[in-house]
Amino acid sequence: MVDKASSSTTIEEPNTSPENSPIEQVALTVPVTDDPSLPVLTFRMWFLGGLSCVVLSFLNQFFWYRTEPLSITSVSAQIAVVPLGHLMAAVLPTRPFFKGKRWEFTLNPGPFNVKEHVLITIFANSGAGSVYAIHIVSAVKIFYKETLSFFVAFLVVITTQVLGFGWAGIFRKYLVEPAAMWWPYNLVQVSLFGALHEKEERRKGSLTRNQFFLIALMCSFAYYVLPGYLFPMLTSLSWICWIFPKSVLAQQLGSGLYGLGLGAIGLDWSTISSYLGSPLASPWFATANVAAGFFIVMYVITPLSYWLDLYHAKRFPIFSEDLFTYSGQEYNITAIIDSNFNIDLEAYEKEGKLYLSTFFAMTYGVGFASLSATVVHVALFHGREIWQLSKSAFQEKKMDIHTRLMSKYKQVPEWWFITILIINIAATIFACEYYNAQLQLPWWGVLLACGIAISFTLPIGIITATTNQQPGLNIITEYIIGYLYPGRPVANICFKVYGYISMTQAVTFLQDFKLGHYMKIPPRAMFMAQIVGTLIAAMVYLGTAWWLMNAIPNICDTSVLSSDSPWTCPMDRVFYDASVIWGLIGPRRIFGDLGTYSAINWFFLGGAIAPLLVWLAHRAFPDKEWIRLINMPVLIGATSMMPPATVVNYTSWILMGFIFSFVVYRYKRDWWTRHNYVLSGALDAGLAFMGVLLYLCLGLEDISISWWGSDLDGCPLASCPTAKGVVVEGCPVY
Repeated sequence: MVDKASSSTTIEEPNTSPENSPIEQVALTVPVTDDPSLPVLTFRMWFLGGLSCVVLSFLNQFFWYRTEPLSITSVSAQIAVVPLGHLMAAVLPTRPFFKGKRWEFTLNPGPFNVKEHVLITIFANSGAGSVYAIHIVSAVKIFYKETLSFFVAFLVVITTQVLGFGWAGIFRKYLVEPAAMWWPYNLVQVSLFGALHEKEERRKGSLTRNQFFLIALMCSFAYYVLPGYLFPMLTSLSWICWIFPKSVLAQQLGSGLYGLGLGAIGLDWSTISSYLGSPLASPWFATANVAAGFFIVMYVITPLSYWLDLYHAKRFPIFSEDLFTYSGQEYNITAIIDSNFNIDLEAYEKEGKLYLSTFFAMTYGVGFASLSATVVHVALFHGREIWQLSKSAFQEKKMDIHTRLMSKYKQVPEWWFITILIINIAATIFACEYYNAQLQLPWWGVLLACGIAISFTLPIGIITATTNQQPGLNIITEYIIGYLYPGRPVANICFKVYGYISMTQAVTFLQDFKLGHYMKIPPRAMFMAQIVGTLIAAMVYLGTAWWLMNAIPNICDTSVLSSDSPWTCPMDRVFYDASVIWGLIGPRRIFGDLGTYSAINWFFLGGAIAPLLVWLAHRAFPDKEWIRLINMPVLIGATSMMPPATVVNYTSWILMGFIFSFVVYRYKRDWWTRHNYVLSGALDAGLAFMGVLLYLCLGLEDISISWWGSDLDGCPLASCPTAKGVVVEGCPVY
């Protein structure tokens, strides 16, 4: 949800000079030169690119099931491979193999160059994001405890990942080639490439970037042994709970993991960067919007809703993603599933209606509001701009310098993408029809999902490419299939993944295409790297998840796991809960005319009105630039990651963002320019390596320590209800 570029983007009239981009930010950042003689598809690129993809895919999936999941970005690999590339250039033999023949090659064609580095980063990007389809595997195997073969899981993972590549190929000439489609976030990586490949000599009394990276990585690696093993309470230091160990109210207020987190702080990089990414990479403008939205939701809406007892709030924990009965007990989902893996309506009537904690219900309301706010905000603040840019994308005949330089290379034929798309859709329909008992989604559901994806890829691609805002469609896809095909949870999540995530994947591929466009990477080399990287990442993600599901007893089962177990799977639990709400029971019985939470739909209207108020204020006071910086989609959607994210994730992230994105950026600009992104990558990498080492050396042998500091939060009463007569084990009865 974090907007990485200022909402006040300056769009200039196209410059008649072919040497400059019409976008000022691009003209100032992206080099306008190219050296076609630089080798690209080298042994170093394939080796380091494949290695980066495998390592990032393994580490991201490994940490995905943990209480504090860590998303390791490609920036870590982008920085780490530089010394490895130079080392390989120094030690590998230079003699050619098959000299004089067509397939002549050498392991070492010369100095490590920036184009190799870009393709390695494209490989790393494939492993840096999550493979969303793994949620389907986790939900079916772990939570529903149903059968899902590895082959079916593999088909789902591969088809969902590659489907977006087809959409990207169709729309690349509209979203990559035109200068108007400038993809703001790519300028961060372009700047980092420039910094890493500049000639840098160590100044007296200072460190080079590579030296700084290695020192920061070693410090991060050594420190994580404390929160990762010796002192887990560093994850969330909720000191109010220590003062009032027997007060439910105090622990509700003070718990960083299960309450409002007043005063709670996490001294653990995984706590800080788990859900919102690195705060060092977020501009202060975006961080401030997230902070304002978080404060309103957590310290205004949530307390008022709870203590006014909206939707019987006091019968449930103040902060929880679990599903409950009216009596405050955890809902027995398996009791309402029939033998065909559909909802058993008689059993549902017997069990009673499903209830959410008030905070969980409000997060869906916030999601509704964020969706409508995004549409209205973009229409009001960027409507004219997007219209002009869209016209230029379709009508632009004069090439900018970057497109002109790229025209010298062989392009990827359109039929390559069309072929991949047709084969992929056919494979998806085959998988859903032949294995319908496991996937539930009928053929028409696949085609409808593809229709939604292809319909939204271009408009959302234009929005993302010009404003760096990407509206989320997951709630809409869940709503649509929930009404059309209720009672089938796996069909719902499959539809969501094929309809929403394939579009998101397409936008990610297009962003990578534009990065290659800026860095003058031959299109066919980009195509090869993206295809191979996507396939490697999908296989490693699935293999890692399958291994963890079989190797760790009771993974994700919080009713069996010990309180200090890190394998609680918060992201997958929320995905599973969504499959119950939208798929098994259906939106009509939750948010519709048969549901308890129908009033939550008013959030759609509220979200649409909020940007209008900001727009009117901006028109009334045009000289107040700070009003335009109020970004309602970001502000309203600030808590979209809660749950599974907790309060301490946000408070720690906001604090670090303030320190680096505001204080250091404003008062120590030179240090920030040289070291900020390097420090972010080092913190990610050091934590990741120590986390895996701890698991391999201690976790596999089940070697643990138990003391006061082993309790992740120290607030056992924070999850207790406060309504009269509600009896929950371990909680006082009022």
